Amino acid sequence: MPKPPVRTVAVIDDDRRVLMSLANLLASGGYRTRLYENAQAFLSADHSGLVCVITDLGMRPIDGLQVLQRIAETPAPVPVIIITGRPSEHSDDYFLQRGAVGFFRKPLDGDALLERLNDVNRP
Repeated sequence: MPKPPVRTVAVIDDDRRVLMSLANLLASGGYRTRLYENAQAFLSADHSGLVCVITDLGMRPIDGLQVLQRIAETPAPVPVIIITGRPSEHSDDYFLQRGAVGFFRKPLDGDALLERLNDVNRP
């Protein structure tokens, strides 16, 4: 029986505990992770092989919305899920209308996040 393809997700969050928690959650769902503590590190990295990016909204100096916009401008954009633990002046739909494939508030519903990630990655 052939092995399923490796699915790699980039996770960007300035809270190390969130990064580790998401790495564990995604591993339980069969995903590999590349972890980044800030958007600058992610943006300067190689994005090949990614099936999705999960990014925190409230980071500085580059926030999650800017990450979404920069990914959308690439020749081969990957899906982006935005997460946040802070209140936002914008509704969830605001981020979805700008191209995010999901928007989740912390504390995250891990099952819902994995379900959304699996939906995005169905052939």
